[in-house]
Amino acid sequence: MTEKLLQHINNPTDLRKLEAKQLPQLAKELRDFIIEIVSVKEGHLGASLGVVELTIALHYVFDTPNDLLVWDVGHQAYGHKILTERKDTFHTNRQLGGISGFPKRSESIYDTFGVGHSSTSISAALGMAISSQLNGENKHHIAVIGDASIASGMAFEGLNHAGVTNANLLVILNDNAIGIDPSVGALKNYLTSVKEGKNPKQNNMIKSLNFDYSGPIDGHDIFAVIQELERLKKVKGPKFLHIITTKGKGLQLAEEDQVKYHAPGKFDKTTGEIHIKQEDDLAPKFQDVFGITLVELAKKNPKIIGITPAMPSGSSMKFMMDVFPERAFDVGIAEQHAVTLSAGMATQGMVVFCNIYSTFLQRAYDQIIHDVALQNLPVIFCLDRAGLVGEDGATHHGIFDIAYLRCIPNMIIYAPKDEIDLQNILYTASIGLNNPIAIRYPRGRGKIPNFKVLNSKFQKIEIGKAHLLKSGTKTAILSTGFIGNNASLALNEISNSSEIAHYDFGFIKPLDENLLHQIFKSFETIITLEDGTKKGGFGSSIIEFASENNYKSNIKTLGIPDKFIEHGTVDELQKICKIDVESLKLLFSKI
Repeated sequence: MTEKLLQHINNPTDLRKLEAKQLPQLAKELRDFIIEIVSVKEGHLGASLGVVELTIALHYVFDTPNDLLVWDVGHQAYGHKILTERKDTFHTNRQLGGISGFPKRSESIYDTFGVGHSSTSISAALGMAISSQLNGENKHHIAVIGDASIASGMAFEGLNHAGVTNANLLVILNDNAIGIDPSVGALKNYLTSVKEGKNPKQNNMIKSLNFDYSGPIDGHDIFAVIQELERLKKVKGPKFLHIITTKGKGLQLAEEDQVKYHAPGKFDKTTGEIHIKQEDDLAPKFQDVFGITLVELAKKNPKIIGITPAMPSGSSMKFMMDVFPERAFDVGIAEQHAVTLSAGMATQGMVVFCNIYSTFLQRAYDQIIHDVALQNLPVIFCLDRAGLVGEDGATHHGIFDIAYLRCIPNMIIYAPKDEIDLQNILYTASIGLNNPIAIRYPRGRGKIPNFKVLNSKFQKIEIGKAHLLKSGTKTAILSTGFIGNNASLALNEISNSSEIAHYDFGFIKPLDENLLHQIFKSFETIITLEDGTKKGGFGSSIIEFASENNYKSNIKTLGIPDKFIEHGTVDELQKICKIDVESLKLLFSKI
């Protein structure tokens, strides 16, 4: 029986002691190890399976961590983590107190740059390479980036700069024709033509940017990859290696359905069959309420447009793309372009729903201010994954949107407390607003079992109106969005609930100032609740209102503290922030 290799490898130094002929066996063992753990613990599967040979080759050829390796996004870095002293803790991946699902500088010296959002690797590695030159250090600097990420503007900015330097930079394009969803755009078509040999070398766009281009080569032929990396080590200046891989390599079902197996949840490690979750009688996912509602609205209004930057499945924009492909656009990983494209369409009378995860809208902040709000164009921003998102951690929590949008003139900000509110605000926005609006809603399911969008009648929402959910005599709770349901549940379980009033402020901007005057005149203590950062958030807006109107009430703000929240389940993270039901029960019971 062949001796297992992976069990003896804890770091790249151990790896380099192997003979090259042993590496295919190690690749199989590494794939099996990833599949075994992720099948039970969940996580990002397909991307890491696709780069197993590349991962081994990089650590085999280069002197990591002295040579600096940067992974773009980091979905594909599981093999890297296992080979760099985290094999024994890999089972804690993405769990509270465990290792991060993405490369993270504070976690390991082998994680040279913290990632999670796409297209940063080339700029970061170039910065390292130039610094090494200035410090007189002889190091290699490698950026591994996918074909979806390299289409983003920031990646091209990095390539543009690198091409006029003599930096010791190697960019490796992991070309598998898919990010989370299939890659789109003219660059994808160009790369396909290169793979198929239809694009002559003299017309190579990467060579035109002054890179030493090589490839495409088979990224699963570990000997070919090692041979080319060894050659490139001797080449000076910026270099570019184009490799072809298959996302999900080694697990047949993951190769066949690469979208589903990007992060499949629990599955059978032998067959790959995904364990079906019992979903009968559950509330719908907010993203699906958005997607289904948008299709219904688009049927009635031919001017409705849908735009998403590379997340059609995750945002459920796919529903509209299937029904109205000429009016729904996946623009690739290009949030800045998505926002300004939406603005351009809005100038021509289109009703544009620009659907972007809250954490990714941060990447287009100038466009929100300059191209949308300054011109007061009524773009409808639908911010999926607002609030705490769970296991993806600090890079993906949508906790800053209230604070970074609230300070922008002309912006309306709304947070639905449930599925009905979401569909109604989408309807309200579709029939015409005078301002841009951001609608923020959480990851996961709502609270109404068996809720059916198509069986519900849409109702117009009055802009800037808040609502009393529960009367009280002593203290007023002002909540915004879905997190307000935690307050309602807590109030249902305490004995002194008659003393506590609860108001839903769906509109964070504009605030319902008439109601706020009544509240401040009626209650000495006011508690605000949000699933965003307390600094500059909804609670801050209430404090500002009190200050401007010279109210002296005691105000307590509840929300995300002024620190980055790590990974864990949403329930665990809410507990850390003291905005879970049990923490609220304890607080309210002491009033």
